[in-house]
Order: sequence, then structure tokens, then C-alpha cells
Amino acid sequence: MKRFFVALILAMLVSACGISEATTRQMTPTELGLSSLRTLAQNRGISIGTAVDVKPFRKEPLYNSVLAHEFNLLVPENQMKFALLHPERDTYDFKDADAMVAFAKANDMQVRGHTLLWHLSVPRWLSEGNFTRDELMDILRDHIYTVVGHYRGSIIAWDVLNEAIDANGYIKDSIWQRVIGPEYIDLAFRWAHEADPQARLFYNDYGAERRGQKADALYNFVKGMLERGVPINGVGLQMHVGLTASPDPQEFADNLKRLAALGLDVDITEMDVLIQNSKVKGSLEKKFAEQGRLYGENFQVCVSAPNCKAFVIWGFTDKYNWAVSFTGRPDKPLILDESYRPKPAYNALLKVLSEK
Repeated sequence: MKRFFVALILAMLVSACGISEATTRQMTPTELGLSSLRTLAQNRGISIGTAVDVKPFRKEPLYNSVLAHEFNLLVPENQMKFALLHPERDTYDFKDADAMVAFAKANDMQVRGHTLLWHLSVPRWLSEGNFTRDELMDILRDHIYTVVGHYRGSIIAWDVLNEAIDANGYIKDSIWQRVIGPEYIDLAFRWAHEADPQARLFYNDYGAERRGQKADALYNFVKGMLERGVPINGVGLQMHVGLTASPDPQEFADNLKRLAALGLDVDITEMDVLIQNSKVKGSLEKKFAEQGRLYGENFQVCVSAPNCKAFVIWGFTDKYNWAVSFTGRPDKPLILDESYRPKPAYNALLKVLSEK
């Protein structure tokens, strides 16, 4: 009976999306089974999400079919970042981001906005504009009001600020820090809240999952925001980890607990497990098995924490992954292979969601 329903799903995909029969043969019957990540996550009351690459999103029907089938939360990988969304001072380009939001709405998915401010996504007109403090504050306010207002009611959460502090807790250099000063951070959150009071607002960063200097710096940073009355609802932990560089589960759980004690939610926002530079020896299959173990281990910590309500993978098929362009080396960090077949990582997530 299960194989019948799987065949039916495959036939529906072929009919609805124009996927060729040759393409569907890349996927085994269990790959589009009834127990999708999305279905099980919804039953557990957690969001399971992925970053979306605009190129396959625009050109590859199978990419979109798997996206809608497996996930209930969508994150535009780049299309909502300042430099792409606001390419000229008086010009906004919402085309690609709007298409993703429309796709999510049509497929009963939620959308996470990423990101309003990131020091590595600044358009040239802004970085070379020689603006005064008042002018830059007007630009920042306009950007946040325009973007958040444009998606008001359509986006469940925003990464208002991305990667703004170093391991010592000092605010990183940026045009906002240099010209406006550190108060730009509080202003950004306040303006985002004014633009959409229902959207949940997050600070997003990397390297703060385990105990240590960066985790303490992040904790003190957001604690200070709360003490100043800044409207922040949670922290995004990116969790770009590797086979030999994954946090200890207890340390990870402890960090979630102390952020919960502040009244903050934690979303895992950019999870993947790189296999390059690994001390794990042996075959690719052995590396995939260890990769799967780490996905499952970290997902279990999130599922077990009352304040961890979303688990977002930074992509879902190795065919399209950020690690290749970022490191300049091939990698296979995601839960499906290049042909959209489940890896042990996918099955590990499925197992966590299937357990009571």
C-alpha cells in the first residue's frame, strides 16, 4: 500500500511540474514516502526549514517539489540581504524574494527573513556614499521600514542583525558602527518591530553553540539588549559544523537553557556538516554515516529544548551548497545527495522526529 501512495506522489509531481520520467528515476520509492520531514515536524510542533538558492528555485522543478514536500519553513539564502534587495539608494528589487514568499504561501510554508543587516552585504552606493550620521540613520530607517513593511504579515521571523560581534563581544567594524555608532543595533530592532509588531526578531551568529568565549559574548550581548528594553525575541545559532568540529551535546543544551532563562527562543538557522578537512578516515560512506550521526545528535538537542522551535538546514541537496563557493573545495554537507537521494543525515533527522 505504501508503494502505491509513493508511486502516486511521483506521478503527481510528474504531472504538476513537468518532470521527466528519467528525472524521477533518480529517486527511489522511499525518498518521497509518506513520512516526510515536514509531516513529522508538524506533528511535533517544530519548524523544519531550509535556505533556498534562487538559481535552482527559478529553473529546476524537482528542486521546488522536494522543497515543498520536505520543509515547512523557507529562508531565502541571499535574496533578502541588503546588497541584493536595495541595489541603489532609491531602488528596491523584490522580484526574487517575492517569488519565494509567494511559493511559500502557495505551499503552506512559513518564511524566515534573512537578513536586514550584515556587514558583508553592503551595496557600493552605500559604502562609497560618504553619508553623514543623520543621512545614514535615515537610510537605515527607510530600508528597514520598507523591507519589513513590504512583507508585513508574510514573514514569521527576521534575522535583524547578522554576525555583528566578535569572540570578545566587541561590535565588528561596519559602516553602521563607524558612522552611527553602536546604537544602530538597538535602533534596527526597534524599527523592525515598529514596521511589523507581529514578526519575531532575532540576532543571528556563528560559533556560539558550545561553551566558550563566543557563546559567553553572545549571551552578554543579547542580555544587554534585553536590559535596555530592545524588542528581541530570540537568537539564531548558525551551526556550520564539521565531522571533527561539532559541539558537545551537553554544552549545546546548556547554551539553549541559559538563553531560555533570559526568555529567548533559539532557532538553529544554518545547519550543515562539512566533510572536508576531516580526521574521519575511510570511505565516503563512512563519512556520511558520521555526518548523519552529527545531524541527528544536534537535532535531538533542539527537539528536546522547549525554546528551540525551528531547525533550518543551509540548503538541502549537495547539488547546490554554499560550502563549495565559500571554501573553494568540493564538499557534500547536506541531507540529500546530488540526485536528491536521502543520505544518512536525512534518515537521522527522520528518526529523531519519529521517536516519542
